[in-house]
Amino acid sequence: MWRALVFIGLLCVAAFGAVWLADRPGTVLVTFGGYEVQTSVAVAAVALVGLALALALLWSAVSTILRLPSRLTFASRARRRSRGYQAVSRGMVAVGAGDTIAARRYANEAERLLGSEPLTLLLKAQAAQVSGNREAAEAAFKLMMDEDETRVLGLRGLFVEARRRGDALAAREFASEAIRIAPAAAWASDAVLEARCAERDWRGALEAIERRTSLGLLDKATAKRHRAVLLTADALDRAEHDPEGALRSSQDAVKLAPDLVPAAALAGKLLSRRGDLRRAARIVEAAWRSQPHPNLAEVYLNLRPGDSGLDRLKRAETLFKLSNGAPEGRLAVARSALESREFDRARDALEPLLADRPTMRVCLLMSDLEQAEHGSTGKGREWLARATRAPRDPAWIADGVVSDQWAPISPVTGRLDAFVWQAPPDVLIAPEITMHDDVTADIDDEPKALPVAAAEEPQPATAVASAPEPVPAPAEPVSTVEAAWPEPEKEEETPQPKPEPVVFPVTPPDVPKLEEPASARRSVFSIW
Repeated sequence: MWRALVFIGLLCVAAFGAVWLADRPGTVLVTFGGYEVQTSVAVAAVALVGLALALALLWSAVSTILRLPSRLTFASRARRRSRGYQAVSRGMVAVGAGDTIAARRYANEAERLLGSEPLTLLLKAQAAQVSGNREAAEAAFKLMMDEDETRVLGLRGLFVEARRRGDALAAREFASEAIRIAPAAAWASDAVLEARCAERDWRGALEAIERRTSLGLLDKATAKRHRAVLLTADALDRAEHDPEGALRSSQDAVKLAPDLVPAAALAGKLLSRRGDLRRAARIVEAAWRSQPHPNLAEVYLNLRPGDSGLDRLKRAETLFKLSNGAPEGRLAVARSALESREFDRARDALEPLLADRPTMRVCLLMSDLEQAEHGSTGKGREWLARATRAPRDPAWIADGVVSDQWAPISPVTGRLDAFVWQAPPDVLIAPEITMHDDVTADIDDEPKALPVAAAEEPQPATAVASAPEPVPAPAEPVSTVEAAWPEPEKEEETPQPKPEPVVFPVTPPDVPKLEEPASARRSVFSIW
C-alpha cells in the first residue's frame, strides 16, 4: 500500500517538473572543440537523463564482468558446503543406525568438503567410536580442544574414552578441566562428585553438592537428601576413631533427613554411649515413625546396657505402638518376649504375620520360639524347613545388589543414595508346604526314621530325575517329609524294596542357585 502511494507521488512530481519546463521555454548552448550545440531546456534535460542511464548500464556491465570469477567461486563453495553438510547429516544417521562403513565414508567425505569444522570433527569421532577405533576417536576429540567453541565437547569425548579404558585419574582431570571452563556442565559435575565419593572424600563431595545446588543443577530437596547421605557416610567412617566428630555429622544428617535410617541409628547409638538417652530415644522414635527398621529396633532396645529382658520388652511395646502394628514392630515385640521367656506374648505378636506366607525371619523366630518353649520337636524343625522356602525379608538393594549393610553409593554404578529398603524378588523359591500334625508326631517319636529335606545337601539333577513317578497330590497339604519319601507300591506276592528317598534341592534363600540347569529345575518342580 505504502509503496503504491510513494510511486504515485514520484510520478506526480515528474509530471509537475515536465509541465514546469514546458511552460518556461529557453535554450541551452554547449560549445566544445570548435563545435557549438544549441537546444531547448527540455531536450537537454531528456538527453542528460538518457546519458546518465547509459553510463549506469555501462558500469553495471563492467562490474558484472569483473565480479564473475568471484561469483563463480562463491557458487562453487556454496555447492561444496551444501554437499558437505549433506554428508554430515547422512553420516549422523549412519552412526545412529550403527552402519560403520557408511559412517566412515560420510565422515571422510565431510572432512574433504568442509575441512576441520566442529560438526565434521564430531562425526569423525563418533564414526571412529562406532567402528571401535579408540585412537582415531581420541585424536578427533583432541582436535576439538584446539577451538574454543568445541573445547568442552572434546573434553567430554576424552572423558568418555578414559572411562572406557579404565583410566580414572585421566577421566577426573578431564572433568575438572571441563568444570573450570563450563561450570554448568552437568556431566562434568556428576563425574567429579562420583570420583570423590569413590575416593571416600565425603567433604569434597559435599562441596561438589553445594556447587551444583548454587548453579541450579540440583533441586533443594534432592540436594538436602544428598547432603544427609554424605554426612552419614562421613560419620560411619569416623565412628571408631573420632566419635565426637561422627556424632556431629550424624546429628547434622538427622536434621536434614530425619527418616534416614543409618543416620538415626548411628546417632542413637553414639548418644546412648554418652548417656544422653532421651535425645537418642527421640531421634530413633522419629525415624521409626517414618520407616520401621530392624536396625532402629536394635538400637532402641539396647539404649541402656544391662537392662533386663522385661525392660527391653517394654521398649519394644513402645515401638509397636509407634509403628501402628507394622510387621517390624511385631517382630521386635516377639524377639524381646522370647528373650524374656514370655512365650504367649511372643505368639500373640507373631500370629497376624502367619496368616499369609510368613517371611524367613518370621519362620526362624517361630522355630526359636518352639525350641525355647517345647525343646527340639518336630514343630521347630518344621518352621526351620519352611524358612528355607519362605519369602525373603526386606534388605538394602541398589542396582540389583542385595546387601545386609547400607552404603552411601551403589557398588555397581557409583550413584549416590542408591540403596533402598525393600524386599528382594523371589528367585527359584519352591512352594511352601505345611506339615501335618500326625507327621509331626511321628517325627517326635522317631526322629531318625525319616530324613528332613532341608537338612540334606542339594543332590544332582540326575538323582532327582531317577526318582519314582509322583503320586497325585492329596486333598490336604502334603508334608515335606512325606514328599521327600513317598510310600512304595506293594505287591501281593513279593514285597518291593524300599525306594531311595527323593531329596529336594534347597537353595539357601540369600544365594539363589541361578546356575542350576533348566532341566534339573523342571525335574524338581514336576515332583510337586
